[in-house]
Amino acid sequence: MTNKASIDVQLADTFIKNLKQLRKKYSHAPQDAKTLIDQLELGETPGDQIPGIGYTVYKARVSNTDTGHGKRGGYRIIYYIRTAEIVALIAMYVKTAQVDISASEIKQLIKIYHSRG
Repeated sequence: MTNKASIDVQLADTFIKNLKQLRKKYSHAPQDAKTLIDQLELGETPGDQIPGIGYTVYKARVSNTDTGHGKRGGYRIIYYIRTAEIVALIAMYVKTAQVDISASEIKQLIKIYHSRG
């Protein structure tokens, strides 16, 4: 293991809003998201990089422990690597409720994230 400093994982306002909505139906959504946050804080980059955004953005699959469907039918979390030390979670949704998120929507979410300061 490296002596790499911990990564600062920030939660964009849009991500917080998504998480609050999901928590109404899936009480363990915050804990499920925390598993990804822990990985990111260690400097890991789970998931698949999304091309054509103009930023370093990944989509990670996260298990939904409330449904027992595992990663395939679980959550999708979109995160943006802002710098080598800062990662921002920008969106979270359930795979069964939303198939995908477009590149233009992701760009808009990043723009909103940057506008907050």
